Amino acid sequence: MIDANVRIRHVPAGVLDGEIARVIWRRNSPEWDFSEGELVRAARAFDNPDYVDVVIHSYRHRLGLAEGADAYADVEAQLAALPPISVPTITLDGTADGNFPASDGSHDAHLFAGWREHRKVPHAGHHLPAEAPRAFADAILAVAETPGDGAGTP
Repeated sequence: MIDANVRIRHVPAGVLDGEIARVIWRRNSPEWDFSEGELVRAARAFDNPDYVDVVIHSYRHRLGLAEGADAYADVEAQLAALPPISVPTITLDGTADGNFPASDGSHDAHLFAGWREHRKVPHAGHHLPAEAPRAFADAILAVAETPGDGAGTP
C-alpha cells in the first residue's frame, strides 16, 4: 500500500540527467521508440526541486490515496460541479499504457451527455499525440464540425 503521507525531501540522483524521465516514459509507454533528443528536451522540465513530490502526489491523488492541494480546493469544487460534456467527443486509450490499461471507456461515460465514441489505440501508451499522431489527429478530425453543418455530430 502506498503511504500518501510520505514526502520525498530531496531530488534523487538521476532527475537532472534524464534517468527519471526515462523510467517514467518506459513505464508509461513501453512500445514508444522515443529519441534521446525528445527525452533530453522533456527532462529539462523535471529540473526543479519539487518535481518528485509533485509527480508522486499527482498519482496518489488520481488513485484516491491523497487529498488535492488546498490551494486548488475551490477550483476543484467548481470543476466537479460542471455539467456533463455535451459536444461530440472521441476518447482514446492506448493499449500499451503501462500505468493505466486501456478500457472500454465506461468508467468515464457519466462525464458525457452528447455523442461519444471510445477508441483503443494499438501499440500506443500514455502519450498518444507523440506515439500515435495519426490516430490522435483522426479522432480530432472525426468530431470536427463540417463547415455549415451545425449538427455537431460526426
